[in-house]
Amino acid sequence: MNFVATFHTHLAAMLTCSTLQKAGVTAKLAPVPRRLSSSCGTCVFYGGDEPHLEAMDRDVEAVYRREGEGYACLYRGED
Repeated sequence: MNFVATFHTHLAAMLTCSTLQKAGVTAKLAPVPRRLSSSCGTCVFYGGDEPHLEAMDRDVEAVYRREGEGYACLYRGED
């Protein structure tokens, strides 16, 4: 998986995962990696060549691209 999205609520993570899957993107719910923070503790790992920001629920906290063992922040949502 190339990207990880964190959320303020578990529901937002579930809705985003479903939206990505309906669009044909491989996506799965998972606990947030320790290196990243999240209000709800649930994130979505997903693949693709682009971050699919249009598929994010409005309660998205941030979207990161995986880079080796680390993450690069691509988008930070509004608080």
